[in-house]
Amino acid sequence: MKAAIVTIGDELLIGQVADTNSSFIAKTLDTLGFQVVNMRSIADKKEAILETLGHLQDQVDLVIMTGGLGPTKDDITKKTLCSYFNDELIEDATVLKHVTDLLKSLFGRELSEINRQQSWVPSQSKVFFNKVGTAPGILLQKNKTFFISLPGVPFEMRYLMENEIAPWVQHMFEPFYNVHRNILTHGIGESLLAERIAAWEDQLPASIHLAYLPSPGVVKLRLSSAGKDKLKIEEAIHNQVNMLTKIIPDCIVSLDEQLPIEHQVAALLKSKNHTIAVAESCTGGKLASCFTGIPGASQFFRGGIVTYATDTKVKILGVSQDTIDEHSVVSAAVAIQMAERARDLFQVDFAIASTGNAGPSKGDSDADVGTVFIGIATPDGTFSEAFKFGQPREKVVKSATNKGLELVYKELLKNF
Repeated sequence: MKAAIVTIGDELLIGQVADTNSSFIAKTLDTLGFQVVNMRSIADKKEAILETLGHLQDQVDLVIMTGGLGPTKDDITKKTLCSYFNDELIEDATVLKHVTDLLKSLFGRELSEINRQQSWVPSQSKVFFNKVGTAPGILLQKNKTFFISLPGVPFEMRYLMENEIAPWVQHMFEPFYNVHRNILTHGIGESLLAERIAAWEDQLPASIHLAYLPSPGVVKLRLSSAGKDKLKIEEAIHNQVNMLTKIIPDCIVSLDEQLPIEHQVAALLKSKNHTIAVAESCTGGKLASCFTGIPGASQFFRGGIVTYATDTKVKILGVSQDTIDEHSVVSAAVAIQMAERARDLFQVDFAIASTGNAGPSKGDSDADVGTVFIGIATPDGTFSEAFKFGQPREKVVKSATNKGLELVYKELLKNF
């Protein structure tokens, strides 16, 4: 089954609004067994909409559109649909009552003519009732293709996709399954990883597709397959994952696509009733944010401190000025002291520290831009490792954050 996603609105084309709708719809369609083969944003103009509908006609089974369903003059989707389907707008009594009641209960005002237009729908359409907004979803069919138009307001679109569109799709289309399995690896680059698993990749069945999804310090491997027999597909992918874990056991952090490394660290800390803290410079609070984003983080995360300027490392954290003078503020010695001071200050079992030159220019150190030292304090001692992350600045910060998590994760495994 093939599908296409169309988002309508000039605000998308000029970058004023990020298109989060397409991502949500694509994920939903994937779980429903569709292969999304086309995704586009177009202007809120009749010609653009008509051209897109004509292009997608009979090329896909389902088209999901969002945007242009409001009551204002620049929202022309419904009128354009009528033009394409040789139809006319009629008033839907159920939608009209809902809009009337909503305006009265929320805003204390009567229905205006412009709001009344929200209840207008193409006469040939099936209407999906929108309980959380005023614009309904609209379904029309032409030849082999179903066209569904949804409001562009994200929470309204999501409500309709989850509560109206998904059940309709499951009723209308034969069950089909897309199965994905993600393997999260740390501490190895994409090219080196590809070399290590080349023989395994060569023997993958034609029905299973492998994708590399790299980001700073992390490479996610995604195994995908599709078909009508979900259990058979899952078993085939599971067998391949088992083979892979024996080839790169030192690199795999997670076999759960929804569980990034900070969650793995958190799980290990909680299992042993250990605690952790952070002392950050070049990562600027990113490490602390990783932990505080986890529900129940107070169980294992005691706190953190960002000593960005050199003097704050001395005055607040207690790093020795002599150590900075001798080794530079970007050095293994300073990273070690930062980690040890954080461990002692917060009275925790583990601590992560970061100090480096994120760029684009050098700070209080002569270390090359992109140089980062990560310090790790453990119950058994403290160590630091040096890294060259290059540029740009965002890459350095992200890579340093991931590397700090990776290093403490490996230390936790030793004590597991």
